[in-house]
Amino acid sequence: MIKPWIYLFIASIFETGWTFSLKYMNFGRLKDAFQQYPLISKEFSVEFFPLLGYIFFGVANIYCLSVAFKDIPTATALAVWTACSLILVKLFDVFYYKTPTNLAEVFFMSLIVVGIIGLKKYAAS
Repeated sequence: MIKPWIYLFIASIFETGWTFSLKYMNFGRLKDAFQQYPLISKEFSVEFFPLLGYIFFGVANIYCLSVAFKDIPTATALAVWTACSLILVKLFDVFYYKTPTNLAEVFFMSLIVVGIIGLKKYAAS
């Protein structure tokens, strides 16, 4: 019964990748790069990779999430997936982008972790 939870956590990692691919995606610049540069060029690649990430992470996320939904109650799986994704995005913001955080945010993130543990422990089988 641990395998669906692993898929759920992997889905939240892919969701985090999908979220950050949105941060870097710019369709206006992608359109301009498509019109101005050859397809195999550094300028085009810089604008195209976020779109590839968006597609890859989105499809991988949906696949892993659908596998997890088969064995975990949908509401529980969705709550845990959202919470894990939120925590991973916040950790990435803090440690990679050096976004400031405060004690209140840490406290409320820890409440989310407690909720995840509770949902996993008491999920209906």
